[in-house]
Amino acid sequence: MDIFPYEFRPKQAELVHFIRNSVEQGRCAVVEAGTGMGKTVTSLCGTVPYALDNDMRVIYLTRTKSQQKQVVREAAALKVDVLCIPIQGRSAHSCPMMRGDQSLASGTSEEISKLCSEFKRRDENGTCQCPYYENTCNADLDLWESKLRTDHPEPEALNTMLEEGMFCPYEMLKLLMPGADVVAVPYPFVFVPQIFDRFASWLGVPPSRMIVVVDEAHNLPDYLREVQTYEYSLVAMDLAEKEAMEHGDPEVHEGLTVSDFVSVLRETLYLAVREYLIDDDGMLPPYFMEDELMSRLGVTSVVLGRMFKAMEEIGDGIAEARKLRRKLPRSYIGSMARFLYAWSDCGNDIYVKLVVGDDHNPRFQTYCMDPSPAAEVLNSFHSSLHMSGTLKPLDSYVDELGLDEPVRVTMPGIFPEGNLRILYSDEVTMRYEDRFREENYSRLTRLVRTALMCTRVNTALFFPSYELMNRMVDDGILEGLNRDVYFERKGMPQSELMEVFDEFRMSEGSILLCILGGRISEGLDFPDKALELAMILGIPYPKPTAKLRALRRYYDIRFGDGNRFTSTIPATRKIRQAIGRLIRSETDRGVAVVLDRRVVNLPDVGAEMTDDLGYDLEAFFSVRRRS
Repeated sequence: MDIFPYEFRPKQAELVHFIRNSVEQGRCAVVEAGTGMGKTVTSLCGTVPYALDNDMRVIYLTRTKSQQKQVVREAAALKVDVLCIPIQGRSAHSCPMMRGDQSLASGTSEEISKLCSEFKRRDENGTCQCPYYENTCNADLDLWESKLRTDHPEPEALNTMLEEGMFCPYEMLKLLMPGADVVAVPYPFVFVPQIFDRFASWLGVPPSRMIVVVDEAHNLPDYLREVQTYEYSLVAMDLAEKEAMEHGDPEVHEGLTVSDFVSVLRETLYLAVREYLIDDDGMLPPYFMEDELMSRLGVTSVVLGRMFKAMEEIGDGIAEARKLRRKLPRSYIGSMARFLYAWSDCGNDIYVKLVVGDDHNPRFQTYCMDPSPAAEVLNSFHSSLHMSGTLKPLDSYVDELGLDEPVRVTMPGIFPEGNLRILYSDEVTMRYEDRFREENYSRLTRLVRTALMCTRVNTALFFPSYELMNRMVDDGILEGLNRDVYFERKGMPQSELMEVFDEFRMSEGSILLCILGGRISEGLDFPDKALELAMILGIPYPKPTAKLRALRRYYDIRFGDGNRFTSTIPATRKIRQAIGRLIRSETDRGVAVVLDRRVVNLPDVGAEMTDDLGYDLEAFFSVRRRS
């Protein structure tokens, strides 16, 4: 079935054929596809025909809403009738009944789901209290399915269309899902077991009839570690204590109340900070918390478990009472109990227990070092496809996730090699202990100034930290340039970040200061002349924390090369992601400059040394001016 909607670029037909073969054989496929390969459209053309012929569903996993939009657009372009359903997790903002209540804005997807059930409850007269849900239950699904197949609205437009028709967007998409051919969802829909169980029931097919596409797959190992990691902070303890006092400080064991328990847990955290916290974190003995709690409370492990259970039940009661009042069904006591269960139950073979943070809000953390348990679900699908432009080395990705007998392919970028130069200077190092050394720092600022003064193209400076960014700005690195400057600020809201991004893209000769490995350096496109010079100030090796040392030891044992898995590969991928912002089409041209001599240890970056940065930059951009 030929459904490719465009004229094939070089190697695209080959990639589609490779994906189709892997799907037909029920295999896992791991693909690094270079710039211009059209990963979204090729993955759809490789998976959709088999899904249509065999009554299967294509599940397209994305990290961002912009990637989800791209899936809808490319599905609409296919030369075949396809129903693509995009759906995000629940939030108060996405619900027309909850949006105006600021007290609900911080609700998690699970909390919003529980509260939604209260809004959907029928009163004594049999009337549903949510008109959007009532209308959805009575909707003409065939009509809406036909409309979506014809119009292919993007996620925001689709939600607006449904809401203006007095339908609940989330509930309507759930009802339409069984008829979908492609479903675009965030990662948690597959990798959080409770969510996946519900998702599969809405879809109406077992995993064996699903074909999963993992977009930007280089992010997956870290995401799977995060989804299996739990933490609990000093601020959360204070909130649990406050909640306990508001509810009469209930007893959880003979003579011991919730506030007594919180007080002892707080003392245990303070002890962990004093004894183990160094800089950012510190590793705790495996049974540190349990031993301290039992000693200070004077109870056995069995009694301690009963106390956890009692607090969980107290929390459930508080959350249920709040739900009936249409408040977030949240209990800080219940959250504390669930964390303590997770802390006690996690296996010490793949988890490390830490104290992290600072003196103001330290926290306990049980960090998962191994992503493969959460990735095990991938082996239950008919087929899975993992795609990224920066996935090398493929064998390491496969080993890390424990993928079952995958096929692999690397497809280089299809655009002219001469359109991109990657330079580096051996004059500077960005090793943490050397970067602010006077001689090294002086050379660094001189090189940056040289690049900014000899070119007047849109330029991004990718810093390894906000600390270095702020230091160089304070030291006058931008003075006298007479160019517009845009900043990625720490913690800035997504909407504000996108405003900065859009303004920079539309400007000429401007400078963008951002963070290597941050939101701008991955996943955002700078077409044509929106970005022509990318300066990467340092290799983004992770800071040598207790967590990193534990992870490195774990991978030493598992694969024999912990440094490669924990430092070399992640740093290389972050640099390649930043460089990838430069070339997005066959007409784009640009230069990436890595200011760190250690890049020679990262052969996959492919940098060449420059003896005269200003000359090489002027020579590159003068070719464009002459042409």
